[in-house]
Amino acid sequence: MSQHIAKPRTTAVILAGGTGQRVGLSIPKQLLKIAGKAVIEHTLTTFENADSIDDIIVLMAPGYVPDVEKIVAKAGFTKVRKIIEGGSTRNETTERAIEALGEGLAEGEDRNVLFHDAVRPLLSQRVITDCVAALERYHAVDVAIPSADTIIVTRTHGEDGEFITEIPDRSRLRRGQTPQAFKLSTIRRAYEVAAGDPNFQATDDCSVVLKYLPDVPIHVVAGDEYNMKVTQPVDVFIADKLFQLASTAAPEQVGEEAYRELLSGKTIVIFGGSYGIGKDIAELAESYGAKVYALGRSTTGTHVENPEEVDDALSKAYAETGRIDHVVNTAGVLRIGKLAETDNATIEEALKVNYLAPVQIARSAYKYLAETKGQLLLYTSSSYTRGRAEYSLYSSTKAAMVNLTQALSDEWAGDGVRVNCINPERTATPMRTKAFGQEPAGSLLSSEAVARTSLDVLLSELTGHVIDVRQQDPTAGAAKATGFEHALASVLDRQDGV
Repeated sequence: MSQHIAKPRTTAVILAGGTGQRVGLSIPKQLLKIAGKAVIEHTLTTFENADSIDDIIVLMAPGYVPDVEKIVAKAGFTKVRKIIEGGSTRNETTERAIEALGEGLAEGEDRNVLFHDAVRPLLSQRVITDCVAALERYHAVDVAIPSADTIIVTRTHGEDGEFITEIPDRSRLRRGQTPQAFKLSTIRRAYEVAAGDPNFQATDDCSVVLKYLPDVPIHVVAGDEYNMKVTQPVDVFIADKLFQLASTAAPEQVGEEAYRELLSGKTIVIFGGSYGIGKDIAELAESYGAKVYALGRSTTGTHVENPEEVDDALSKAYAETGRIDHVVNTAGVLRIGKLAETDNATIEEALKVNYLAPVQIARSAYKYLAETKGQLLLYTSSSYTRGRAEYSLYSSTKAAMVNLTQALSDEWAGDGVRVNCINPERTATPMRTKAFGQEPAGSLLSSEAVARTSLDVLLSELTGHVIDVRQQDPTAGAAKATGFEHALASVLDRQDGV
């Protein structure tokens, strides 16, 4: 009878000992905010959501442990077991992690450990899964990508500067990333051997195994180009832009009963609810038992560009139901034409409806949503990543919705109010038909598909996200982005979008 062997536990060790000096900061770079959250929070979220990770240990820069403790408590991370101070060097920090990992282990017990830089917040679930899977066969694993650049080896000759001494074969060169994964027993033994070397110094852990345990093979897992390290000032900008462009999949509810349970008795106020996406959201939410106020210029005479009418609509909904759980704004205008030939009235209308109205709706809705811990849902356009000729006003105001979403999600996080933004690709709505006329059948996303995704977002715990809805996905007729691969690819896809 075969004996069942339990899988070893897998611990992620987040190395967060950097000071941020190279980025020109007065605080550690892992505490810098990108896309509304500290870099380390993005990193911790990735490991918190990884099915193959059992627990997390954080090695933080001395003096900043309380900052991470606050982030962990606020985000509700359940896998973070310890937050301890790192050492003065990378070697010392890893040694402290190894010591912490060994606490409570039975004699002969081993575990998997993944060391990851806190300032690599764009790590994918695929890389984590591949690393853990590789540890079933190997005792040491690195993550790397091919080098797109030619690497040169130089030597300095006095005041004459640097000169090339060698150009290695680029086909064999790789750029190392993290995580680096090990059996705990292996990395511990490597450091024990290294301790006997008076000149021991290393900038990563695989090099320690390579030098001091040369008989241990180090397997290489394919990394990702976007698993970048936030080290230089330009990295901060790039990482922030990648987070802005990346979309998140809205978790779908399991079965019709789940929608009824989550929406029954809830109050939803929809501006722009006369037709199109807003009308479809209203009908869908009502079918699941929500009390919906679908407001629009042509049905209820509600003008979103008028702050008083927005206030009155919200006040009425609250007075009649005693609560407002979600506020949705799908209202917008799309006017085609060259800016130099656009009259003042058209410019003013676009700014009022597409920008000022969402700002006023957000300001008026805040007090109601803070009471219910609800959500504000806004809408952008696929043109937000790159303005289009002849609809500059629409593109620029839709880009503003993304920034507004991310800013408010951060500003209101402490009050439990969530703010998200839906980014549908070209959708069959009356507004689009009016602007572009009839288009080929099947070339546009259905407004019903966008409405379904919108409902999923409203019922999720997401905040600060841009959620793509794309036609190619067979699920509910809408495709939802799955990560940063899609963020990069979709920039090209959006060149023709509105």
